[in-house]
Amino acid sequence: MKIVTLLENTACDPRLTAAHGLSLYIETPHHKVLFDMGPDGRFIENADALGIDLGAVDAAILSHGHYDHGGGIRAFCERNTTAEIYIHADAFGDFYALEEDGAPRYIGLAPDLWELESRIVPTADFVRLDEELALFSAVPGPDQPGSARLMMRTPEGLRPDPFVHEQDLIVSAWGKTALFAGCAHRGIVNIVRAAAERLGRMPDAVFGGFHFFQLPQGDAEADRTIDQAARDLLAGDTVYYTGHCTGPYAYHRMRAILGERLRPMSGGTVVEL
Repeated sequence: MKIVTLLENTACDPRLTAAHGLSLYIETPHHKVLFDMGPDGRFIENADALGIDLGAVDAAILSHGHYDHGGGIRAFCERNTTAEIYIHADAFGDFYALEEDGAPRYIGLAPDLWELESRIVPTADFVRLDEELALFSAVPGPDQPGSARLMMRTPEGLRPDPFVHEQDLIVSAWGKTALFAGCAHRGIVNIVRAAAERLGRMPDAVFGGFHFFQLPQGDAEADRTIDQAARDLLAGDTVYYTGHCTGPYAYHRMRAILGERLRPMSGGTVVEL
């Protein structure tokens, strides 16, 4: 199994562009998978620089309905004319982030993406594509404090987003399993536990953002939240690759607890399992 970070907030390869968003390329014995498509088409430029042929991708997956993960869907469809795109049925909701002054900013997908309906496969709580790939959502557990400023518009006005549109990917190949969680809005600990229940064991590796970057740095309650998550992730031998919405402050706090089992996921990073 090979995982390449095509786009992330940072880049470890000088040929690559960085942007607030995420896009990962995954190779297995039977698949070439694109997990998330960043905020725009820059992930394609990065793939070209890395010699990755996105035209050969046979399955694309959107982790949730935010622009920084799905803004590049149309650009991907122009490059790749055959791959189906697995998107949760609720991912085209009316999603917002509250700014510091309380003003709502739209962060959802472009409404005109429904023009690509023939390429989109709507998903729900659990979808097994085959023996290598499985998608799940509806993760139980306490809400993630790091996502408290994220909202969805309802008939009653703006309400906290319950993230029913978020889905996570389990990839199994050669006796290894990897879990992919775009932003872990349902809580990375909750998601890892849900994956472990489905697998009957902890995954070998986890890739994704943990969405702690909006927590106030140095705040005692925020620090306890970050530290407790790291302690909960100590169970087993899973290695965690994170970046994007985790934030440097949370990353270093978690690294102090998890040590070498927490590693950066920067643009150009290549991991083989």
